[in-house]
Amino acid sequence: METGSQENTAHNGRTGAASAGHEPVWTGLPPGLLRMRRLLLVVWLGLLTVGLAVLLGLLAGPVWATFALLPLAVAVWGWVMLGRNWRSWRYAERADDLLISRGVLWREETVVPYGRMQLVEVTSGPVERHFGLASVQLHTAAAATDATIPGLDPAEAERLRDRLTELGEARSAGL
Repeated sequence: METGSQENTAHNGRTGAASAGHEPVWTGLPPGLLRMRRLLLVVWLGLLTVGLAVLLGLLAGPVWATFALLPLAVAVWGWVMLGRNWRSWRYAERADDLLISRGVLWREETVVPYGRMQLVEVTSGPVERHFGLASVQLHTAAAATDATIPGLDPAEAERLRDRLTELGEARSAGL
């Protein structure tokens, strides 16, 4: 897989690879998911830093309180890793199946045949709803092929759910 087309997908939504005729049209995740995850990272590690600094300052002295800066280093590393992870997620709707690709070090590509889908759910927790995001969860007969597409715009998640359900019903009619 080419890294260049992967980055185009994350930033532009869709790649131009479909013009070759054989390549699927990949869709990346919206930037709202990255913003949400980075905000959660900063909030939790910020609270950990303050709590650790106060605790170490009171119990061990001000010199030891400098070790409370370690969570800030983790936050910087996490900020970069969250960006890489977000860019790695993408999905493509093909004629007979849905492809979901993700992973930075270990690439994982899941192929979910429309005829094998049993249930398609759209979920959105309180934090996701605050950021205007939803996830699509696909359930198949084989538990190993269950798949999730996180951080979609709710309208896109509902469109995808409806389309996948329609295609799944059409493809499973012959089974």
